Amino acid sequence: MKREITLNINRELETLTIDDADTLLEVLSERLKLWSVRESCGVGVCGSCTVLVDGQPVSSCLLLATRAAGEITTLEGLQTGSSLHEIQQAFIEERALQCAYCTPGFVLTVKAFLEQNRNPSDQEIREYLAGNLCRCAGYADIIRAVRSAQAKINSR
Repeated sequence: MKREITLNINRELETLTIDDADTLLEVLSERLKLWSVRESCGVGVCGSCTVLVDGQPVSSCLLLATRAAGEITTLEGLQTGSSLHEIQQAFIEERALQCAYCTPGFVLTVKAFLEQNRNPSDQEIREYLAGNLCRCAGYADIIRAVRSAQAKINSR
């Protein structure tokens, strides 16, 4: 069955006609062409499709678009004008990306985490990021990027 919905995506309202079975991932990546929202596992365990819904990380492959209420943020929504978010900049500076397929999910998860915990331990970082998988095994660089982003954010 088709229905019309309005989603708040990256601070803009988008009205779409979708099928009841469409996931948020399908709507964001296929319909709205937000390329940072990527499918990898399709079952919510890898983190590649992570978006923020009201500031909390959500696997968009598991959430039906008709159930997506609140402010949805993708990687495209982090930038302010031409300026990268501190977390994006830290990932670049610390070379915390190789193929970059998983990077959007990591960046959004880190954003949610650092808003909850401004001074995490390395163990807390590892535990919070456990739902995000990097197939290129850049975890040490990712931890450094989180630390760098933390310093940038805390110095604001």
